[in-house]
Amino acid sequence: MLAFGDSLTSGEGADEEQSYPAVLARLLGCEVVNGGVAGEITQQGVARLPEMLLDHRPQMVIICFGGNDMLRKLDDEVITRNLREMIRAAHQAKADVILIGVPRPGLLLRAPSFYQEVAEEFGLVYEDKIVAKILSRPTLKSDLIHPNAKGYRRLAERLADVIRKNS
Repeated sequence: MLAFGDSLTSGEGADEEQSYPAVLARLLGCEVVNGGVAGEITQQGVARLPEMLLDHRPQMVIICFGGNDMLRKLDDEVITRNLREMIRAAHQAKADVILIGVPRPGLLLRAPSFYQEVAEEFGLVYEDKIVAKILSRPTLKSDLIHPNAKGYRRLAERLADVIRKNS
């Protein structure tokens, strides 16, 4: 399994063994490669994913991207296009994809509708609420935009449930 994304995947705000990919690996009893790079935007993810797919040959890719694009106020259409490219690359590598919706910064934390639209377009398993729930609770955050160890654990537990339900 490849967890692919930005700082929410790399585990910014917690120790490496507390990142959601590390916790998910323990919960599921399988290898989960942490393919998160802090600060990365979706365009950089598109460029980096093919090599990760070739090196690791995952059966499943969890894509959690877009937060840095939204923080930089990049156009939603750019994010959508890049998510589509990542999904196509994963599918070409014969990997299933789970898409995680990242909330837009603001008072009401909710994933933009383009995540749902992309998930429906590709028939993906989609989780749109857990990151927003975590980031709306101060006790689950290490700073304004990152979970803490407890928050990453919640994310991993939710993803483990989603994976078990859809396997």
